[in-house]
Amino acid sequence: MTGNEIRARFLRFFEERGHTAVPSSSLIPHNDPTLLFTNAGMNQFKDCFLGAEKRPYVRATSSQKCVRAGGKHNDLENVGRTARHHTFFEMLGNFSFGDYFKREAIAYAWEFLTKDMGLDTDRLYVSVYTDDDEAADIWHEQEGVPRERIFRFEEDNFWSMGDTGPCGPCSEIFYDNGPEVGCDSPDCTVGCDCDRYMEVWNNVFMQFDRQPDGELVPLPKPAVDTGMGLERLATVMQKVQSNYDTDLIRDIITHIEKLSGKTYGDNEHNDVSMRVMADHSRATAYLIADGVLPSNEGRGYVLRRIMRRAMRHAKMLGFEDPVLHKTAVFVLEFMASAYPAESARKDFVAKVVENEEERFIQTLGNGLRILEDEVAKLKKAEQTLLPGDVVFRLYDTFGFPVDLTADIVEGDGFSLDEEGFGACMEEQRRKARQHWKGSGEEAVSAVYRKLLEEGLRSEFTGYTSLSGEAPVVALLRGGERASIAGEGEDVEIITSATPFYGESGGQSGDRGEIRTDGAAVAVRDTLRPLPGIVVHRGKVLSGTLHAGQNARLTVDGEARQATALNHTATHVLQAVLVEVLGDHVKQAGSLVSPERLRFDFTHFSALSPEELATVEREVNRRIRENRSVETEEMDAEAAISAGATALFGEKYGERVRVVRLGEFSMELCGGTHAEAAGDIGLFKIIQETGIAAGVRRIEAITGARAMEFVQRQEQDMDRLAALVKSDRGQIGSRLQKILERQKELEREVETLQARLNVGRSQQLVEQAREVEGVKLLAAKIDGSDAKGLRELADQLRDGLGSGVVVLGCESDGKASLLVAVTKDLAGRLHAGRIIKPLAEQVGGRGGGRPDLAQAGGSRPDQLAMALEGADGVVAEALKQAS
Repeated sequence: MTGNEIRARFLRFFEERGHTAVPSSSLIPHNDPTLLFTNAGMNQFKDCFLGAEKRPYVRATSSQKCVRAGGKHNDLENVGRTARHHTFFEMLGNFSFGDYFKREAIAYAWEFLTKDMGLDTDRLYVSVYTDDDEAADIWHEQEGVPRERIFRFEEDNFWSMGDTGPCGPCSEIFYDNGPEVGCDSPDCTVGCDCDRYMEVWNNVFMQFDRQPDGELVPLPKPAVDTGMGLERLATVMQKVQSNYDTDLIRDIITHIEKLSGKTYGDNEHNDVSMRVMADHSRATAYLIADGVLPSNEGRGYVLRRIMRRAMRHAKMLGFEDPVLHKTAVFVLEFMASAYPAESARKDFVAKVVENEEERFIQTLGNGLRILEDEVAKLKKAEQTLLPGDVVFRLYDTFGFPVDLTADIVEGDGFSLDEEGFGACMEEQRRKARQHWKGSGEEAVSAVYRKLLEEGLRSEFTGYTSLSGEAPVVALLRGGERASIAGEGEDVEIITSATPFYGESGGQSGDRGEIRTDGAAVAVRDTLRPLPGIVVHRGKVLSGTLHAGQNARLTVDGEARQATALNHTATHVLQAVLVEVLGDHVKQAGSLVSPERLRFDFTHFSALSPEELATVEREVNRRIRENRSVETEEMDAEAAISAGATALFGEKYGERVRVVRLGEFSMELCGGTHAEAAGDIGLFKIIQETGIAAGVRRIEAITGARAMEFVQRQEQDMDRLAALVKSDRGQIGSRLQKILERQKELEREVETLQARLNVGRSQQLVEQAREVEGVKLLAAKIDGSDAKGLRELADQLRDGLGSGVVVLGCESDGKASLLVAVTKDLAGRLHAGRIIKPLAEQVGGRGGGRPDLAQAGGSRPDQLAMALEGADGVVAEALKQAS
């Protein structure tokens, strides 16, 4: 029985028992910020279990795409090395939302496995939660499972989809693969870590909603979430020992065999690499198809880890050129019958994967050389522990996920200093390190790190002054150290002190001017690539700039002030969003520049027009209160205890800078701000959009730009008022009257058109000719459109009695065609097939029902020729029909 057949039979089984088949949801769990990926079939039904959502059914069944790439049972490094670990898998499930409970769920599971699938009951075992006597009794008394085949477990038999949310005791069904695949231990039984007893079904009895504090709150109605791994049942039905040997994955491995020229089963190392590529190709294909893109954070980072591990194993198989994009496309095509929508995105998926592969190939060589050098040194010293700082450098500079590094050195008997790596990561987060973007990130990052190693630092003086003097301690051109820079050259300047704010924390870098005795530099941007270093990027306008010279640094005060206003406005905005929408609102990112502000925040749905208006009104009210902006340095724990808002997921040092606005806003922030909220002047929201599951974005402007925006809107209103001959206050009512008059005129036109068509149809019917004994009327209709053709065709069919009508017209520079077949001929002739060659003649496509079809085209000049060819097309259709 193939995987596709198992999937279909499972869904049909539950549909026949009153369950509604629901399509798989996206791998991005929408409106649920608690999950990184969809990891179970019940994710899309979470609100149903909570009683927050009502659907037109109380029973459901689905085959759900899932991704798990971490956690106790889903360590990425195990994928490809064991028979069961996967990043991507399919979960077959049946669900009850307060309808049936334990007795029915257990009966369905047993019936499907033992009767539909025909599994031997002597090879099936069950487990229940340690104190779930009810479930144990149902298994024994209702289904006849002997007591000695019913096991009780605690940790593994209480299920939840995360730290919070629906949860409850569960009951699992295990299949005995036989002693030949066991661990040979005399104590081997259900619950052993070996592959002998394999879980194939999990009945979750949803009874509770786990709160953030751990409290279990009873759900409004007990519910059922039962799931079964499709890959696992396939191993049983296909009598194989590994999920990778089922047709669901083995066909992908076969494709990899063809691409690589290697044979699966000849070499265990190659076998592992093929399994890794097969599994990771599935995860890669469907994550990207569902909208996840590789990046350095969140979902995108998990995807990048998966992709890079697959790419590394591709290289181990001998692939030098990108290949993962080919296997990802094969996956989408191979599984198209189950997931057709995702298959339609295969071109986009291929492009994204290939771009990532090319980027990885560029960095892999440099990183591998560094790793090989380190391993060689350690071998000489007879050491086998790779230092944490080396692991971190490979991760941070070259993009090597930790498990990828572990994979590479494992063959040499090395392990990783995970504690040392963790310390480096903590240090990075503590200092809020900025990651560079772009193709040259490794070389540039290495240059800045070298500067730090040399002891170079830049003291920021810009909180209190917009100008200052300091020596130029380093010059960079093209990412390399330089001693001089001439007129017209792009340059990066590091000084020992600077009033320029380096881009960080969402605030854009300052711009301005740097002058020495012999040169002038226009600074277009300022960066802070590493804590302690501020880099001024600009162009030498005149003279020659020398390292070591004393420089006069002047920030563009107008741009800085505009940025400060926008930054202070984001603090006000965040406080207001919490007040208006609720405490769940957390900052998820921001951008503050002189031109605008962008604020990303967690929220579960789009803001209504009323909510947006309330937010905008409340922000402006807070601005008018004109509270002073106060800053102070505090102990981090004391600041957070006092109520300071910290960026979610960010790590802070022991001392932090706190920015307060009265009593309503207190945030940890290193940016620059206005002196008082009233300096902002006016706050205006430009748009509100969604950017990710559970993440919304507000874009806004303040101060002079907000005033300019409002004035432009007023000018637009004045122009509109002039067009409709009204004043601003009456535009709405005036437009309403105009629209009503337009509808009246349209109705009059339709009436006149209908009268005209009556007369026109009588004349046209007389022009009909016979083709192979069938009446054919082909004509061009001037002054009509697609809708007019439909109305006229109905009258012409009535007039002909029996025959074919082919009409064409030109409208808005395009051609429209229509073919209508009378009912008596619709069995012999198909209007949709007749119209296709005619549509091609006018540069278009079309189709439709047997009795009516329409098409459009971009070449109206070919309309007459197409209509002339109708005789031949109809004659050919009649010939084929006979």
